[in-house]
Amino acid sequence: MNLEGRRESSNVEDRRGMSSGTKMGVGGIGGLIIAGIITLLMGGNLGDVLQQAGNMNLGEQVQTQGEQNFTAEEQELAKFASVIEASTEDVWTQIFRENNVGQYQPPTLVLYTGSTQTACGQGSAAVGPFYCSGDQKLYLDLSFFSTMKKQLGADGDFAYAYVIAHEVGHHIEYLTGTLQKAHQQMNRLGEADANKISVRLELLADFYAGVWAHYENKSFGSLDDSDLMEAIKCAQVIGDDYLQKRAQGYAMPESFTHGTSEQRMKWFKLGFDTGDIRRGTTFQQSDATL
Repeated sequence: MNLEGRRESSNVEDRRGMSSGTKMGVGGIGGLIIAGIITLLMGGNLGDVLQQAGNMNLGEQVQTQGEQNFTAEEQELAKFASVIEASTEDVWTQIFRENNVGQYQPPTLVLYTGSTQTACGQGSAAVGPFYCSGDQKLYLDLSFFSTMKKQLGADGDFAYAYVIAHEVGHHIEYLTGTLQKAHQQMNRLGEADANKISVRLELLADFYAGVWAHYENKSFGSLDDSDLMEAIKCAQVIGDDYLQKRAQGYAMPESFTHGTSEQRMKWFKLGFDTGDIRRGTTFQQSDATL
């Protein structure tokens, strides 16, 4: 992915090197983090999970600034994430303007280490990148990219960019009201039916990531065939069916929250091929055509 000379975003909050300790209220969020590891292994939306738990007494949070001894590799990843954030800002500003959606308000990209406090509760790097609609921030521990490479075999700068663009996709859902309506529905349903709505949200975020990639390449010619293959490979290895079969030897479709590998690749590629946000119809499709 060619990003030479590209601007970095000013909407980045760097919390790396800060340690975060929290005095939890009754119950805490330990169970949610465990559930998050299973359902949000990658490209997930921890904010949704935490919000569904209701208001929690998080108590006092203590943060201390650690020494800023970051490796050259981590600094390069931080710069890369900032450039991708800037690209999503430019692309979605253009798309909103061209489609008369209104003025695009970008999310803040928060870089952190280990765990951090969010408007949706205590966030943990264990569940991967996530978007919190409560504060409209995208949270990213850069070490997750190493996890992608070592544990999932998903590597390459465009695979990493896809992860960020997917989370920005959830922000687009929030700005258009789709996220709020979906959450309202999910709160009225049983787990299996709520999971089906979650899948539609995640596939729509994959589609929006593809739309971003379409415009990114159209504007800057920054991608080649190998970049696209990185994203397709990433979408494949984060499908619910793939992850469940790898973890336990079989898949449980009723527990899917993000969609199958085939579905995730399909919707990302549709967004990339068309660049047309009107084609993001995951909530209008039948289960059989998703």
